This record gives sequence, C-alpha cells and structure tokens, in this order.
Amino acid sequence: MQTNIDLQGLRVAVTGGTSGLGLALVRQLTAMKACVAFIARTAVNVERIADETGAHGIVGDVGKKDDIYPIALQVTASLGGLDVLVNNASSLGPVPLALLADTECEELEVALAVNLVGAFRLTKALFGALAASARGGGGALVINISSDAAVNAYPGWGAYGASKAALAHLTAIWDEEAKADGIPFLALDPGDMDTSLHALAVPDADPATLKRPELAAAEIIEKMLDALPVRSTLLTGAHG
Repeated sequence: MQTNIDLQGLRVAVTGGTSGLGLALVRQLTAMKACVAFIARTAVNVERIADETGAHGIVGDVGKKDDIYPIALQVTASLGGLDVLVNNASSLGPVPLALLADTECEELEVALAVNLVGAFRLTKALFGALAASARGGGGALVINISSDAAVNAYPGWGAYGASKAALAHLTAIWDEEAKADGIPFLALDPGDMDTSLHALAVPDADPATLKRPELAAAEIIEKMLDALPVRSTLLTGAHG
C-alpha cells in the first residue's frame, strides 16, 4: 500500500472510528488528505481522535434508531456530501462469548442492532448523498466490514456470526440493486486483528499471531480505491 497517495477531496465516513480497525482507517485516510467523518459512542474518545487526526468526530450509536438521522445529517453537513461509507462498528453480543442456548435474547438483539440493522439504517439514510456523488462523476462506494464468522460456524460466536452473515448477504443484494445508481457494495473480512474487540472475544489469544489493524486498514483502503468507479479522478481530487 502506497503511503503517499493524495486523496484530497475524497469524502469518507467511518463508524466505530475510535478504536481498532476504525481508528486505523481514520488515521490513514486523513494522512492521505481525505475528508473524514467518524462516528463513535463515547464523547471523550471522539474528541480525542478528532483533535489528533483533524477528522470530523460525531458522537452517536448506530445501534440506536433515533441516532441514525442526526448522524447522517452531521456526516453530510461536515463533509459537504459523501463518497464512501465504511460500516465498521460491531458488537460481539454476549461477553464472554456464549453458546446460543445460553445467549439472552437481548444479547442477540444488540448484535443484530449494531452489526446489521444499524449498518442498514445508516446506509439507507446516506444513500441519497452517495447516489448524488455517483451521478456527479466522483464515484461512490459502501464497505461493510464482515468476518470469517459470517461463513464458518464457530461455537460461541453465534450472535456475532449470524449478524455478520446477514450483513454479508444484505451487502450482496444491495450491490445488485444499487448498480443502477452506480454504487458498489463490498463486504470485506479484515481477518483476525489485535483489537480490543478480539481481546474481549478471545482474552488468551497471542497478539503476535494477530494482524495489526494498521495493515488491515491499508488493505481495505487499497480495495476501496480499486472499487471506486473513477479511481484516477479521485486521486487527483475530484471534489477539491
């Protein structure tokens, strides 16, 4: 992944932007001069990362319906539109991980609310802005962060895996439906990363065996640029 790519003018929104993969994406995209808005639940963390990176920090919970439209309005107002949406925020469901028979209904609901319904709602709320970018010739893209738990049956990962499997299929359907609008949808699995979420799920995992979030972010940005319909235009700052 090249580090000297100039993404000036590319407008990107990232959910879950104060830790793990989301934070790595915010840092790398802003370093490449993209205009970035990120969303997270904790105000003090949002303020800290906004100060560090210069990105637009938005406090909100994508798992709560009432937060979605305020988030969407702040995204489009702060960026002046939107080219790329990265639905990265995730919930494990029960912590510690639990077998499905031992999973509370409410714990499954939380995983679905954040990982599936939240991503759906925010994408729906921002779809008009993305379509406008695509019509304007700048390109538009939605990336939904998936997992190998979406395709493999890991005991204890039922709530998370089911929500990510549903998200992957939702992504595939929306990719077909949005072709007429010029908006590709990608479901990307970044792999097992050394993040706080993974540490909650597998506390005894050896961090040395896990991918660094910075590497995963660089891989996702490369795939993002490959998927944008007019990559060469964006690299010269179509919206600058």
